[in-house]
Amino acid sequence: MDFSTVLIDWYEHNKRDLPWRKTKNPYYIWLSETILQQTRVNQGINYYYSFIKKYPTIHDLAKAELDDVLKLWQGLGYYSRAVNLHQTAKIISIQYNGKFPIDYPTLLKLKGIGEYTASAIVSFVSNQPYPVIDGNVYRVLSRIFGIEDCIDTQNGKKTFKKLATKLLNKENASVYNQAIMEFGAIQCKPKSPNCEECIFRSYCFAFINKKVELFPLKKSKTKQKTRFFNYLVFNTNKSIILNKRINKDVWFGLHEFPLIETDKQINNQEELLQILPKSFTNKSDVYLPSIKIEHQLSHQKIIATFWKINTKKLPKPVKNQFIISLNAIHQFAVPRLIEKYIQKIL
Repeated sequence: MDFSTVLIDWYEHNKRDLPWRKTKNPYYIWLSETILQQTRVNQGINYYYSFIKKYPTIHDLAKAELDDVLKLWQGLGYYSRAVNLHQTAKIISIQYNGKFPIDYPTLLKLKGIGEYTASAIVSFVSNQPYPVIDGNVYRVLSRIFGIEDCIDTQNGKKTFKKLATKLLNKENASVYNQAIMEFGAIQCKPKSPNCEECIFRSYCFAFINKKVELFPLKKSKTKQKTRFFNYLVFNTNKSIILNKRINKDVWFGLHEFPLIETDKQINNQEELLQILPKSFTNKSDVYLPSIKIEHQLSHQKIIATFWKINTKKLPKPVKNQFIISLNAIHQFAVPRLIEKYIQKIL
């Protein structure tokens, strides 16, 4: 069996009509690959169109304010992708005069571009023979060839890279790379793969041995961390305090209400008053019933309690905090968790 020939033939008959497959513009391809990291295609398409409409060239993206980029990114999650996208656009705009480098080693030096993204860019744009290895590729290769090396180990990564390089159709790298990722996305899916109509079912190790759901193998599961957020929604004359996140943590660069994180859930006003700084309290303040929202991230669960505090005078904003009209909050990039709360109160 010629693996690449069979795979490419399947791709030509089954591929989805996706906008980034109709261009050789490296900026657009880089943008699409960045969006599609940790994002489903159906969700990512609209963001892709929004970005190329607002920032049609890499110079346009480089000139943009980070807050505007984050606002356009809102809802995609993993916001470090947007921060890296903006920083790299600036580097390419200034150091390379806006000409996107199509050189694998050069791309690896840029912020947010790893081996997978670099391989995708150079192969899709100029057919350079670099294999792409993402979650779809790990799954396809491990199942078909019965690779029992764990994908989250150095030895496992070396094994998969060696096999991916060997299987790569070097004369048609662009189509082959897209084909194997597409096969993993719509045929050899993580759950309920369509094995009965699979072109490789006669050769697939996992299917023959009834182990499809076991592949790919991982050495360990990442432990989930639970965090307790207490948001203070001060409200007076329809004005509120917003805080910009600047620490190297989730949602860097996004906006939220003043936050106090605790090691356990705060359940009532008495417990809340014990953790509030004195500068945040006033005898005339009215504490309204709280709203609790649970929010799941990749490796952590956030249990957020929103405390609405009606006050005659807002506390003095501290560093990275500022006062805005409640209705103006839609102008700021906020995490999905905050967006959920805003939808409940406005």
